[in-house]
Amino acid sequence: MGTLLQIEGLTAFYGDAQALFGIDVALDAGELVAIVGANGAGKSTFMKSVTGLVKAAHTQVHFDGGAIGGLPPGEIVRRGIALVPEGRRLFPSLTVEENLAMGGFAKRRGPWTLQRLFKLFPVLEEKRRVPATALSGGQQQMVAIGRALMSNPRLLLCDELSLGLAPVVIREIYAALPSICAEGMTVAIVEQDVAMAQRVSRRLYCFQEGRVALHGDSGALTREQISQAYFGI
Repeated sequence: MGTLLQIEGLTAFYGDAQALFGIDVALDAGELVAIVGANGAGKSTFMKSVTGLVKAAHTQVHFDGGAIGGLPPGEIVRRGIALVPEGRRLFPSLTVEENLAMGGFAKRRGPWTLQRLFKLFPVLEEKRRVPATALSGGQQQMVAIGRALMSNPRLLLCDELSLGLAPVVIREIYAALPSICAEGMTVAIVEQDVAMAQRVSRRLYCFQEGRVALHGDSGALTREQISQAYFGI
């Protein structure tokens, strides 16, 4: 299978405040990994560091065998990493279709096209000419996922995939994951719902105060182990 993303000793700062303290994470090609942790544990900062939105030392992030830490976000997208950001961050002046098209700026070859996205999320075809921010929260999340897929990434990072969404919408979004992973894409999700994170992932990392507090096969970790790591007790 092979390691696609290798993070070694990752540190991150916001000004003088340190947010990550020596994070080690490895993602194998084709697997789905979940990251859990309390608010402020460093999960979103980790995602931003991998995608160049927060500065990382060059050798702390390796993707497909090459060092990419600190590269500009656009270059990292061109290398094959895409982020579904927390809060979706859609372009309010653009329609659904225009938001999706923006994801293809890197012009990477791959299976994801508008038509394939419309098969994955049929409601987006119905709403293709509607301003993206006029959609429901769940539909906006589908647009954010679709926009990331349009870059045809090898690694898809999803930050707070289900935050603020109704349970029925969460189930619909997670039901799409097998189709997304079917052709070998590697996926990492940040998820507040620990039970959901365990259920859908092969491996799980728990962050606590900017450090990896627990890591293991999702099915082998107990709720007690995760709870202790989650709360630092």
